[in-house]
Amino acid sequence: MWITGFLAMALLVALTPGANNLLALRHAMVRGFGGSMVGVCGRLIAFAILVVAVVAGLGPLLSASVWTLTLIKWAGVVYLTYLGTTILWASFRRGGAPDEAIVKTSGQRRPTLTALARKEFLVAISNPKAVLVFTAFVPQFVGTGRGSVTAQLAILGALYLIAEAVAAGVFAAAGSVIRAARMSRQAHRRLDRATGVALLGMAGLIAAESATA
Repeated sequence: MWITGFLAMALLVALTPGANNLLALRHAMVRGFGGSMVGVCGRLIAFAILVVAVVAGLGPLLSASVWTLTLIKWAGVVYLTYLGTTILWASFRRGGAPDEAIVKTSGQRRPTLTALARKEFLVAISNPKAVLVFTAFVPQFVGTGRGSVTAQLAILGALYLIAEAVAAGVFAAAGSVIRAARMSRQAHRRLDRATGVALLGMAGLIAAESATA
């Protein structure tokens, strides 16, 4: 049950229109769905590195300190609140349109698949959102009665990689469609607002759970 709940929330987080998802969208517009998904492999490699880092560094720490786990959970509440508020604010301030400075390619008309993967990797490994996801969001689903904390972190990290791959596929598919008909500003605005509200709702649920724990 807890795995199902985690996957549902992980998909919501992974579907956030961030830098990597915008890259997947843009790459699909340039190289098609298949080319974009090859590029996504670079993102998944970067996230796998972050998972290993979290398992190696946070596992023993969380096992030894309940207070540390609680602190990380509240940090996750703050992060999700910030992310949801930022997305909502952006939808009102700039109409929800994608940031062209993020999605623009290197200038090549048809960049190589290696170039797409490299760009996805560099954006993911240097993205503060990705670091926060694995240090603040994922550990919130660690339970004291489910065995080794390190093993739980490894499982949750692997599940998040699956959610990220699914989300990337959604944006790549959208990019393929946009090649023929661009999404309107109004559609972008509605998507951003729905995502922001969902993240704020998640933050509220996690805060309520942490307060009663």
